[in-house]
Amino acid sequence: MTFGFIFDIRRYSIHDGPGIRTAVFFKGCPARCLWCHNPEGQEFAREIMFWQKRCSRCGACYKACPSGAILNVNGYPVVSRDTCSACGECVETCPFSARAPVGRDVTVDQVMQEIERDRVFYDESSGGVTFSGGEPLAQPEFLEALLAACRAVDIDTAVDTSGIAEQKHIRRILPLVDVWLYDLKTVDPVRHMEVTGCVVDPVLANLGFLIDNGARVILRIPIVPGVNTDMGSLALIREFISSLDKRSLDRLDLLPYHEIGLDKYLRLGREYTLKVEKVPTKEEIGRIADFFRKTGLQVKVGG
Repeated sequence: MTFGFIFDIRRYSIHDGPGIRTAVFFKGCPARCLWCHNPEGQEFAREIMFWQKRCSRCGACYKACPSGAILNVNGYPVVSRDTCSACGECVETCPFSARAPVGRDVTVDQVMQEIERDRVFYDESSGGVTFSGGEPLAQPEFLEALLAACRAVDIDTAVDTSGIAEQKHIRRILPLVDVWLYDLKTVDPVRHMEVTGCVVDPVLANLGFLIDNGARVILRIPIVPGVNTDMGSLALIREFISSLDKRSLDRLDLLPYHEIGLDKYLRLGREYTLKVEKVPTKEEIGRIADFFRKTGLQVKVGG
């Protein structure tokens, strides 16, 4: 039996590929993008989220923690992340649901039961299931098993990926994927390492492999201030896209930076290190969209 590690399944999604989709979020990612809005998908281990506003300071969690990882700091419970084992005792003990586990082991059958509940929406909207994360290619065997199960019951599949993966894993699942949602943050190797912690080479090589093999690809560029919004960065990205065979590129999605995920960092006890002075306006995004339309691709703002 094939097991995988996920942190969420979201039904009726309209921002994770064509049509109405069920999005399955794999937990664990090799990258550490500074603006990541799903930080709970980064670690390959179970975590505990803490909602401070729900906390009554009753002290039940201190007593319940078997490893002594929860400390009383000026009347507030503070978790020592180095000591916490994410056992979940504090979750079970808290009377106000101030803590919740993030990450669970699942089987292919369990995930497929969730996916098939929405089949009527897929059929009506030309939708399907999207495997996202985290990075789904970081769990290649589980991803392949899910894709094969979807193909067996004729459910459309999409893989949302950073492209940071061994090409052999992409090669194995290529016949099972209907559309790739492929992130392209920057093509500058120094900048890519600075903002993701990973080299850019596999991202560009794997995208080229998909296009050379006729895969259907939707390119997705996050528009992040201080990362890729200067004209030099945008020009490099456009030059790279212009060099690709457009027959496999379905369209280009621009994903404007937002701050929806900031609270998650607080709940996970992490610092959000990206400093953004100003979120791009609709007019600025519109100008960037026009800039990329010169590649000849259809450009859409949003996923």
